[in-house]
Amino acid sequence: MVNLSLISSSDVLVRKLQTISDIREADIGVLRAIPVQMKDFGANHDLVREGDHPAYSFVVLEGLVGSTKHTGDGKRQITSFFVAGDIPDLHGLHLSVMDCNFSTLTPARIGFMRHDTLRTVCDQHPRIATAFWRSTLIDAAIYREWVTNVGRREAYTRMAHILCELIFRLRSVGHIQDHVADLPITQAALGDALGLSTVHVNRMLQELRRKGLIATSGSKVHALDWPGLIHAGDFDTTYLHQRNRTDQ
Repeated sequence: MVNLSLISSSDVLVRKLQTISDIREADIGVLRAIPVQMKDFGANHDLVREGDHPAYSFVVLEGLVGSTKHTGDGKRQITSFFVAGDIPDLHGLHLSVMDCNFSTLTPARIGFMRHDTLRTVCDQHPRIATAFWRSTLIDAAIYREWVTNVGRREAYTRMAHILCELIFRLRSVGHIQDHVADLPITQAALGDALGLSTVHVNRMLQELRRKGLIATSGSKVHALDWPGLIHAGDFDTTYLHQRNRTDQ
């Protein structure tokens, strides 16, 4: 692992925690002092595998990470997306073995933090422990929303919903503006997240474009009609539990 700028990595984490919890100046100093080992990965790299007993948790600094499960015959289901500032495997602090894979879905920069360091921080700083706990609870809320999305919404609504979620979450941590997101994610990965074939994913994106809700250029997705996309996706931000919540 390569040690890069500690300030840049901690600021990504601080900004995320500030969107969901009451983080004060003293807490920010503690978070910035956590040693972070950073490394760049290409797409489709397993960061944590099911059955691992990791000694680190990781924070997403750039890019997109997915939690994944595989069936016995090798079919993949993506169960959540994680964006900058998220700590996807924070529950590994308290579970002895990982029960899913965490993989990069795009090129990504990842910061690794030792479990023993995180435990000490949580023991000594209750507000930070609360922020971490709240983060894992929100991850669970997102998972519940995804179950509803895949299990009960039509394909068109599923696609609109997942685009709303990604745009909203990226805006919340200051990574995009004006509802234009760079999402270099494959249609196959979108299909694995939505329970759709690649052909069906392509058709749903075409339909969203045809109705003037989105425009795409390469990996960029622009929500031309944000209120319309929210309506099409049956999207309500409540499950993301943002402080000072707006629909942005």
